[in-house]
Amino acid sequence: MLDPALDPDPDDPVLVDYIERLSRWGRWGEDDELGALNLVGPEQVRAAAALVTDGRVIAMSLPYDQAGPQPGGLRNNPMLVTTATGTDHLADRQRTSRASFGARPGFGFSDDLVIMPTQSGTQWDSLAHIFHRGRMWNGYSAAEHSSAGAARNGIQRWADKLVLRGVLVDVARLHGVDALDPGYAVTVDDLEACLQASGTSVGRGDALVVRTGHLGARRGDWGDYAGGAAPGLSLHTAPWLHSHQVAAIVSDTWGVEVRPNEIAHFQPLHTVALVHMGLAFGEIFDLEALADDCATDGRYAFLLAASPLPITGAVGSPVGAVAVK
Repeated sequence: MLDPALDPDPDDPVLVDYIERLSRWGRWGEDDELGALNLVGPEQVRAAAALVTDGRVIAMSLPYDQAGPQPGGLRNNPMLVTTATGTDHLADRQRTSRASFGARPGFGFSDDLVIMPTQSGTQWDSLAHIFHRGRMWNGYSAAEHSSAGAARNGIQRWADKLVLRGVLVDVARLHGVDALDPGYAVTVDDLEACLQASGTSVGRGDALVVRTGHLGARRGDWGDYAGGAAPGLSLHTAPWLHSHQVAAIVSDTWGVEVRPNEIAHFQPLHTVALVHMGLAFGEIFDLEALADDCATDGRYAFLLAASPLPITGAVGSPVGAVAVK
């Protein structure tokens, strides 16, 4: 499974053990590109929809604008570019545009475009986003991703899959703090304590929504939020996520897992859970309003509607995520 020729350094034995025990490559067939979202079927969607009793909708996405968390370099914050404006209309500068439309007395319009990395704000990682020793989810070669995008595991594969039951585990509130300290590793004990405290369970096809408070603490003064030290899931939660048949992980941090990483491998939970287990990773979700709502009504399970944009071949996608109760 591992190809040492791509990297002469051996993998950490803990990483190797988890991959050998938890890998799902081939479980849903040699051509699978859905990964753990195969665990979400009509039964799971109906159960999630049944959680909607009040009709209350809670937004979970950051605004896509220049006030976002990206420092530049690898990723920049979204940029809105206006191509037709209300001031153009008032100045009568639109009369000659698109003459094929004919006369338009009194009619004005606005138009714009967005320039942004697909992973600049609240977003999903696709299964083509991370490689391990030259392979992505289900064993496909990294060569399947080129300048044309991802021929395998592109984000468009999930266009109709990310409507499912979400379960909030508010680890920050469990510990009585606004935000966990950077470097705090969320353990299985933390997850189970949150579930026990809220009287909620996690099962097949669920999205585990993990609040650390990190986004709320950094909003407006992001510092090293994007890539720096952060609280997050421990690598050692991987067997628990596997045994509970979790389909997706959502977090209010840049990368879901704890940083600095726990072993000498960059983002090891991504390698184990995304590349080899096929989990969807949702990052930079704004969970503050949801956490307050759950604490108020005592209901920590909800319908999560968070479909990615079907950008063909993309390795990530912005999302207008909502929780519905």
